[in-house]
Amino acid sequence: MSITTCPTCTNDTHWSWIEAFDKFGFCDGDGLVMTEHVADALRGHGYTVTAEPWGCHNVTITSIKTKKGKELIPARTNLGYDDPLNYLPKRIIKMLDEAFPECGEVEP
Repeated sequence: MSITTCPTCTNDTHWSWIEAFDKFGFCDGDGLVMTEHVADALRGHGYTVTAEPWGCHNVTITSIKTKKGKELIPARTNLGYDDPLNYLPKRIIKMLDEAFPECGEVEP
């Protein structure tokens, strides 16, 4: 899990990039939501990413497209509920694992 110091409470928050795809991630949106950081990491590698509000306070990634417009989240995916380790391409998983390493510090 990555570590980020919450700018509000100043406590260290442990989180995983997987939470950016989970409707209940980041304490169901009540915690420090890092979805945009995950989306920005993907954008930095040339992907077009859509992150949308889910419910009244959480935000999840709902689309990842290649430069040619190919959607990388399969249509059959139950967004917000299915495990992204089961549907994302291995290259995306590897890139996100490297961007957000275990015990790695991420600025808010």
